[in-house]
Formats: sequence, C-alpha cells, structure tokens
Amino acid sequence: MYVTPNFKTKKALKEAVKAGNLVEVYAPGPFPARLNGIDYVEGPHYPEPHRWYAKILVKDGAVIKVL
Repeated sequence: MYVTPNFKTKKALKEAVKAGNLVEVYAPGPFPARLNGIDYVEGPHYPEPHRWYAKILVKDGAVIKVL
C-alpha cells in the first residue's frame, strides 16, 4: 500500500501529516486500500526501490497519524 503524494522519505511523510496536509492511501492491484483503522505503507512508489515503511492511522482514506 502506498500514500499519495509520493514521499521520498518517511520523515517527509511525518512532516506532511503533522502540518495537516492531505495524504491519501491507495493500493495498486486487486485489493482495496483500507479506508479506516491502522495499516502499513511503503515508499517511494514502485518502480523505485522501497526505502521506508510506516505504520499509519487512516480515517476516511486520509492519513491522520504516523504511528
């Protein structure tokens, strides 16, 4: 599962969420992204190699906290 926009680092993801920017989750492929609850994301997006992983709290498809 990924987040959009495509963050290059976990630190950038944390800063965007803390600043209140809209960060949405999505899952490429046949399985839908979880819209509420705790989930895990990785980045940056394929085809780049994944360099970070994060546990997140999602509400209505938007990341509200990086755990």
